Amino acid sequence: MGSHRRGAAVAAPGTAETDVESTAPLPRPPARDRYFDTLRALALIRVVTYHTFGWAWAGLVFPSMGVMFGLAGTLMAKSLERPARKVLKSRLRRLLPPFWFWGVFVVLAMLIHGWLPGWQIVYWIVPLGDPPGNAWGEQAWEILWYLRTYLWFVLLSPLLLRIFRLAPVPVLLLSLAPVLVLNFVWSGPDNRFGSALWDLATYLFCWILGFAHRDGVLQRMKPVLVVVLALAVMAYGGWYAFAHQADFGTYDLDENPLAQAFWSAGFVLLLMWAKAYLGIDFARLTGFRRLDRTVTIFNARAVTIYLWHEIALILAVPLIDQFWNVPAFEKYLPLDSQWFMFGIGWLLIAVFVLLCGWVEDVAAKKKPRLVP
Repeated sequence: MGSHRRGAAVAAPGTAETDVESTAPLPRPPARDRYFDTLRALALIRVVTYHTFGWAWAGLVFPSMGVMFGLAGTLMAKSLERPARKVLKSRLRRLLPPFWFWGVFVVLAMLIHGWLPGWQIVYWIVPLGDPPGNAWGEQAWEILWYLRTYLWFVLLSPLLLRIFRLAPVPVLLLSLAPVLVLNFVWSGPDNRFGSALWDLATYLFCWILGFAHRDGVLQRMKPVLVVVLALAVMAYGGWYAFAHQADFGTYDLDENPLAQAFWSAGFVLLLMWAKAYLGIDFARLTGFRRLDRTVTIFNARAVTIYLWHEIALILAVPLIDQFWNVPAFEKYLPLDSQWFMFGIGWLLIAVFVLLCGWVEDVAAKKKPRLVP
């Protein structure tokens, strides 16, 4: 998303030019980048799909978390054109209220089901570490690793961006080193700090890649070099995933941080470079009103969709169980199909967007709306 500076016309008082300018409408804010918006929407769809079907190959087709961190890194670099303190305050304000609102329901449900929290409950206020919970609510709270990792990246970004700008390409390449160190040299502590360290190392390249896109570094790189580098990195990540299936029990990238880091690095590098070098903007998407509207909603309610999608999938199961009590439903609906649960899950996600999405508007200091 490039920034655009508008030159101000200068005219002598009383001239015709001054009169025209005084009655001209105010310039519209720059349009959102539909390429990035579409990638974010696809990433959210892929997350919900993976958590419904559990397909091990889903991450190879579209490494959604790497894409989301890459996009967030670009936006963070753009935001840091303003004072860092204001940017960090704004990001925390946008992230924490939706998290708190969602957390109230999850924490109360776990308390009702026998959970006895300790001092670690403070991570439900600011998720600098993994918020605690019991096994009953694990499917709901296990997704919070993303918010925790995002929060750390946001807090570290002023320093990371300064280091990146000292030597952009070397720093970008070296950002893959931490995950190699953790995998082959030192695995880190077995606690919340260790978990955070692994996730930061896994997606550090993607986040800094966002910086590179924002600063025009990718646009200046030779196409052959970018493509060869990206394919080589992906090849290593893919090879490591399949060569170590015995160690992880699967080739699923979500279970293998090193494979995830390298595959995501190459994949997101190609996506970001294509945007920077080829100027892809998906501007024609606005010609398809319903599709464009859907992309808009996904982006305006990204935090809501991410937080509530697991609860929607959880609730879909007992809801479908009740359908079996209706003979017509039992006869004509594919109640035992995962695709049917997938559809019900999205309907429930839509309900949560309507009921809870307004919190994102409040957090962004906007007028609350049912549908953005």
